[in-house]
Amino acid sequence: MHILIADDHAVVRRGLREILADAIPGADFAEVGNGDEVLGHLGKSQTGLVVLDINMPGRSGMDVLRDVKHTYPRLPIIILSCQPEDQYAVRCLRAGAAAYINKESASEELALAAKKILGGGRYVSASLAEKLVANLDESFDKPLHEQLSDREHEVMRMIASGTHLTDIGERLHVSVKTISSYRARIMEKMQMKSNAELTRYAMTHKLID
Repeated sequence: MHILIADDHAVVRRGLREILADAIPGADFAEVGNGDEVLGHLGKSQTGLVVLDINMPGRSGMDVLRDVKHTYPRLPIIILSCQPEDQYAVRCLRAGAAAYINKESASEELALAAKKILGGGRYVSASLAEKLVANLDESFDKPLHEQLSDREHEVMRMIASGTHLTDIGERLHVSVKTISSYRARIMEKMQMKSNAELTRYAMTHKLID
């Protein structure tokens, strides 16, 4: 079993590797430090599992997830994130991730998730399962940001964090005009008129630090 660990912090990669080595005897590992290197490695290896940090330098983790699932639809991917489950988990699962784990609970959940996934299943934490059940209630009043697409959600968080449109475009490899169009759609869907309103909303709903 070949496992690829993608995270921009060497100490984190080492810790994840130790957890998985204990859980999956005989596994061998490779490590990359950014999203751009993930597809390159997969193209020259027989990888059986990917552990992917959603927040790395370079390309968006969501973009990497979608690209990997498009090229390797059967390859299981565990998403790791510092963001709360209610911000990204459902989006990642819909995009094809086999599990979404918060880094704070990785030491307890990663081994469980890997074993279940390699057995053909998907892993959902108890807290996330409760959120998914809550969303089945037709009367559940979803917040405005849940109306956004994955890319709009990503752009919204960067705008709310104070990132300039030019920098967002460079980070996502698109033009400033495209980012401006995203911003316009975000403002329309969320019924807001300024970046300040967006920032207050994001802070209230804990979408940014």
